[in-house]
Amino acid sequence: MKRLDITIPSEGEQLAAWLYLPESTKPAPVIVMAHGLGAVRTMRLDAFAEKYCEQGYACLVFDYRFFGDSSGEPRQLLNVKKQLEDWANAVKFAQQEKRVDTSKVIVWGSSFSGGHALATAASVPGIAGSMSQCPFTNGLASTLALNPISSIKVSTLGFFDIITSPFKKTPIMVDLAGKPGSAALMCAHDALTGYEAIKPSNHRIPGYVAARFAYDIIRYFPGQSAAKVTCPALIIACLKDTVAPVKPTLKYAKQLAQGKLVEFDTGHFDIYVGEWFEQTVAVQIAWLKQHFPIKG
Repeated sequence: MKRLDITIPSEGEQLAAWLYLPESTKPAPVIVMAHGLGAVRTMRLDAFAEKYCEQGYACLVFDYRFFGDSSGEPRQLLNVKKQLEDWANAVKFAQQEKRVDTSKVIVWGSSFSGGHALATAASVPGIAGSMSQCPFTNGLASTLALNPISSIKVSTLGFFDIITSPFKKTPIMVDLAGKPGSAALMCAHDALTGYEAIKPSNHRIPGYVAARFAYDIIRYFPGQSAAKVTCPALIIACLKDTVAPVKPTLKYAKQLAQGKLVEFDTGHFDIYVGEWFEQTVAVQIAWLKQHFPIKG
């Protein structure tokens, strides 16, 4: 396989991306991929993309504006509207990329981007398929899952970030993962260890985002897009998910017109590594081969 470093234009900025191309005589279906809450592509998305590429699928893996190797200021700004714009622009790029099968663009998301994948499949024309794993689908449910002490701390940081944003170039930050009771967006018992386990040891990745996001997450309900998704869609739900509550996800999955739901009896971060990673990829590849078989 080949992995090319490319850039995708998005609203005046440049999204850093990898384009994986399999050894093939014909352009292959392409999977557009981005990470979850405040995460970047080097946090195990390459591991997933390599598995798909080995099976003959192309992959377009990008970082959002303000994150990773992409451009945009201020850094670490997590904005739902802007991330959905990035998704739409990445899909548009894939649909015009002559080295892939532009008629078979599949969106893939995990955790927070699992919700983005559903929202994108419902709103962007020409998407052939959608895959979501341990998806964030309901902002209210995820907010209520947060430890009450943590919720107060995070909301306070978010308030001060909002009121100081007109005067400060650098936002007030909030940690993405922390111990129970800490000021972090994810503070379940397995959140910190799970988050650290998917970070590469040879890269320093900021573990925080602009705190104003605390007031955006509660208003985002990407699972409601499921009823508008008409293409084949796969959802892998983790029944012991402490970060993205699974109950709303199971409800939304039933609304998919061509949906397949697979339930794993495991936690939110388990499917990124080890045995659960292998099982997750196996399910996804089987689904890909069913709906988007490689020809030639």
